Amino acid sequence: MQCDYFDAGACRSCTLMGVPEQVQVTDAQQRVAALLPTVPHWLPPATGPAEGFRNRAKMVVSGTVEAPLLGILDGAGRGVDLVACGLYPPSVTAAMEPLRAFVTRAALVPYDVPARRGELKHVHVTTNGTTEDDGELLVRFVLRSTESLPRIRKHLPWLLEQLPSIRVVSANLLPAHAALLEGDVEVPLTEQTRLPVRQGSVALLTRPQGFLQTNTDVAGQLYRQVAAWVDELAEPLAQQGDGAPLTVWDLYCGAGGFALHVAGPGRSVVGVETSEQAVAAARDAAASMGLTQEQAAFTSADATSWAEQQEGAPDVVVVNPPRRGLGERLCAWLEGAAADGGARHLVYSSCNPVSLARDLEALPGWVPVRGRLFAMFPQTEHAEVLVQLTRRR
Repeated sequence: MQCDYFDAGACRSCTLMGVPEQVQVTDAQQRVAALLPTVPHWLPPATGPAEGFRNRAKMVVSGTVEAPLLGILDGAGRGVDLVACGLYPPSVTAAMEPLRAFVTRAALVPYDVPARRGELKHVHVTTNGTTEDDGELLVRFVLRSTESLPRIRKHLPWLLEQLPSIRVVSANLLPAHAALLEGDVEVPLTEQTRLPVRQGSVALLTRPQGFLQTNTDVAGQLYRQVAAWVDELAEPLAQQGDGAPLTVWDLYCGAGGFALHVAGPGRSVVGVETSEQAVAAARDAAASMGLTQEQAAFTSADATSWAEQQEGAPDVVVVNPPRRGLGERLCAWLEGAAADGGARHLVYSSCNPVSLARDLEALPGWVPVRGRLFAMFPQTEHAEVLVQLTRRR
């Protein structure tokens, strides 16, 4: 991927820029295999486009009302404009200049980090388009206060006319002077509040504060891989069982990506996620797929506490924790579930191989069967890893 920003030294976020894509993947596979030596078999890495793959741009707003910058901040807190960043698909980059003009038109004062004054901190843009196809957009304005809301509402029709691909607009309130991307309060500004984003075989209904895998192409491969593994596990379990449905728990389910891919006839899937918005989106997506409550149910709760409160365990547990990993309590519950003859299979998706390795050491009752690297974050050393484990006999 050619990046003029990187060559000029303006942005170094892509630490592997200039390294051939195949070399990036090979090196990542070697690093992951070294961190996870107990995984006996690795499937070929899953890859996708090396540019134009990011479905969400989170742009820091700086500069002035008359000349706003959309991009990042340098070490001194000064703005670096990145509106033509090659990581984003055409539907996102095409939106940048109209959004810049909207900042000026609505007199949204960019937040000055060193001076701690101003109103508009970030503009987030999410697309359901691909590297080749245009798509619809979800746009968020992250504000310090409600001061700018009347002007945003007043001029929003102009923005929608300039960018008819916009489906959802909201304002997020982040009053604290902190290195955060969003606050807790979301103010919807359009009738539509969800953007359908197809990843794999499912259209996820992402909301402004919802989690979405950033690489649509590779995320689809990840979800399909989990579905294929669960399908493989279902047949022998059905033959050994009494005709009861295969039970699956999807812990840290987000908007339901894994749960919705494995749900269906003969399955009983429960997704658990702390975000109520994500749970609501997962429920709506399940309903749109014609899934019954018995086939796919979603609940808003802490995954660890919820699992500890259940009387039994499912046939299969799918986990996709944040970067910190599962933690001692959930690992202890999984160890107990294995020892008590409950859960028989575990599928672990991780965006942090280091915490994954730590968790696997804390799960001696589980034996790794196979793994796969997913090149979710080209141009960086970050990696998504999927590992299948079975209960130790």
